[in-house]
Amino acid sequence: MKKILQFTMLLVLAGAGGCNDDKFLNKEPLSDLTIDEVFSSSPQVFSILANLYNRQVDIATVKTWMTMADFSESFVSDNGSDQVNILRRTSWNYDSWNSWDYTYIRDINLFLERAEKATVLSETDKTRFLAEARFLRANYYFELVKRMGGVPLILNTMVYDYSGNPSNLQFPRAKEHEVYDFVISEMEAIKGQLPTDVNQKGRATKAAALAMQSRAALYAASIAKYGVNTPQVSLPGHEVGIAASMAPGYYAKALSAAKEIIAGSAGNYSLYIKKPNDLQENFASIFYDKGNNPESIWIEDFQLKTTKVHGFTVSNQPRFGAEEEEGGRINPSLNLVQAFEKTDNTFAPIRVKDASGNPVYFDKQIDAFAGRDARLGGTVILPGSAFKARPVDIWAGYQLPNGSILSGDDRGSQRPMPDGTTAQVVGFDGPIVGKEHTAQTGFYIRKYLDPAIGSGSRGTQSELPFIRYRYAEVLLNAAEAAFETGNASEAAGYMNQVRTRAGLTTPLKASDITFDRIVHERRVELAFEGHLLYDMKRWRLAHQVWDGERLTEAELLSNIGKADKKSTQPYSLLPYKVYNPGQPNHNKWIYKVALSNLVTGSNRFRLGNYYSFINDDIRSRNPKVVRQPNQD
Repeated sequence: MKKILQFTMLLVLAGAGGCNDDKFLNKEPLSDLTIDEVFSSSPQVFSILANLYNRQVDIATVKTWMTMADFSESFVSDNGSDQVNILRRTSWNYDSWNSWDYTYIRDINLFLERAEKATVLSETDKTRFLAEARFLRANYYFELVKRMGGVPLILNTMVYDYSGNPSNLQFPRAKEHEVYDFVISEMEAIKGQLPTDVNQKGRATKAAALAMQSRAALYAASIAKYGVNTPQVSLPGHEVGIAASMAPGYYAKALSAAKEIIAGSAGNYSLYIKKPNDLQENFASIFYDKGNNPESIWIEDFQLKTTKVHGFTVSNQPRFGAEEEEGGRINPSLNLVQAFEKTDNTFAPIRVKDASGNPVYFDKQIDAFAGRDARLGGTVILPGSAFKARPVDIWAGYQLPNGSILSGDDRGSQRPMPDGTTAQVVGFDGPIVGKEHTAQTGFYIRKYLDPAIGSGSRGTQSELPFIRYRYAEVLLNAAEAAFETGNASEAAGYMNQVRTRAGLTTPLKASDITFDRIVHERRVELAFEGHLLYDMKRWRLAHQVWDGERLTEAELLSNIGKADKKSTQPYSLLPYKVYNPGQPNHNKWIYKVALSNLVTGSNRFRLGNYYSFINDDIRSRNPKVVRQPNQD
């Protein structure tokens, strides 16, 4: 039927879904072409594919920054109702993180069927287009199974015959492992049909297929292994839950796929080490350096020369002196900051008191964080550091000789001092409790901030990409899979590569590799990249880490590095300047652990949150779709 195309997949956005190729990001609209005309030209088919890339689903990205504050890894310094509710939450809704976009799946299936029938396309172009569409379909099914468990696997377009009986369109949920098997097998089938060009970042490549295969197999393996700890999180038809006996096979597949990338068969990927003399900035650079970045594998790209940009830097940069004085919304928590271990491979809280309980005095604010994993400074903007060559001004007030605090209620407030002079008594970047867009935890986020001029302006914004797959994760996938299959020595080798890049130069031995170490390494390496929720779910740790109970200071500061360490509320670490003229500690710095009075809730992850709610209207239209467990 030669009608003007009206289905969504032909709506070409000005910025295509993730590519660092200007041609890919600038395709002419096709609304005036028939189906036959569209699929007779490679550039036009390319445009449809661009739209399909643009519709991928993620959480905790540069476009959806608010979800980065959802798990006590940070505090959301914004007074919008949704943001405030994060701090007051006592539990997540069962429909949190759900997705059920079968319109998108239908559009991909239509694309596959029509591209397959196209007679004018070159075989080279057709093969690649088909492989890319299968890649995107598998990626979305992966997103579905992470959220929903088993879902109907629809691999062909369906047409309603208007008979009044829709039963031929009603499919039951596949078993959870069947969806993972589909993702893994699709990547195996298409990997040889995709390019091995490491400069192709925004389109599917062999490395991207292998990275997806490795991650999906790792998820399936850990659900199978650790699902025994939550037997009630399952369904009798296995739409939720994977048999423990399947774990070894999945771990083997995860390791095999990762090894293909590591061996270079998909291209010469490697860890980003362009700034070896400044490992903190080197780590931060992974996320903004788009030029010849050997670590990024698959990204969603943005381009200033198109309309596809994002405002992550606008929303989250240090506010003082920033373009338009805008920013400060995501404030990393002390929970996360102290998780970055010391360079001697030990875990410890930030040292704010000595053995006798007296304050530790620092000549410089930044000294409190010395001797730690370089990824800390590449992930978090610390007091005493800088962004865009501009020092941040983070301090909560003066501590007077009698122990009282002199501070202000606005950024950079000035107050009379005990000696009769007037002075600034709080930082222009805060922290000020309740003052939105300031560093209310004592920290700003650094990862994904764009240092380019204009990136903090609403009128310009940023073209910094969002990295979906990168080489460091591949190494950590390999480490976890190797450890779980009994080869701790091999796991240590992969993990040490990532850790050496972070300045942790004492290698871990095979005997050092534990489940706790595996969990810790992913947390600090992949912070704010959308992994935390799904990692905690697949290890069946989420209901322990977020148990709904208030987090005491003693609990916060103990058991650092433990996989099941509770983290239900985001704590702060506030710097104070010492006012004590004539004494050795005058104008030195101390820190105090605090919990904002705005944090009234405690994150509670219920067993029913392991799989997101399937809406009632979906189940009413298709009674073959069974309800999730633990959601009555």
